[in-house]
Amino acid sequence: QVQLEESGGGVVQPGGSLRLSCAASGSGFSIYRMGWYRRAPGEQRELVATITTGGRANYADSVKGRFTISRDNAKNTVWLQMNSLKPEDTAVYYCNVFGPGTDYWGKGTLVTVSA
Repeated sequence: QVQLEESGGGVVQPGGSLRLSCAASGSGFSIYRMGWYRRAPGEQRELVATITTGGRANYADSVKGRFTISRDNAKNTVWLQMNSLKPEDTAVYYCNVFGPGTDYWGKGTLVTVSA
């Protein structure tokens, strides 16, 4: 069983920054990939960014150059640094951890970008 603790959401003005974090804890799991997904109001959940154990990152085109994902393998923690935020980034952001026999989702943290 894996528990995911997310933090860092909030309200920010356009052009501002936020940093999300997600820490995985528990036992009997093996994580290969950690990542962030989001669901905007009325939309389906979509990929934001993922990062593998080896540090290979993948980003949605809409966030490239603005968001940076990073992780600490020893601490099973992943961060998402979000800069130059836009109103269209408003969504609930979900942490995901994936690996052999492992596929868990966090409860989500709300990010609101509004003037």
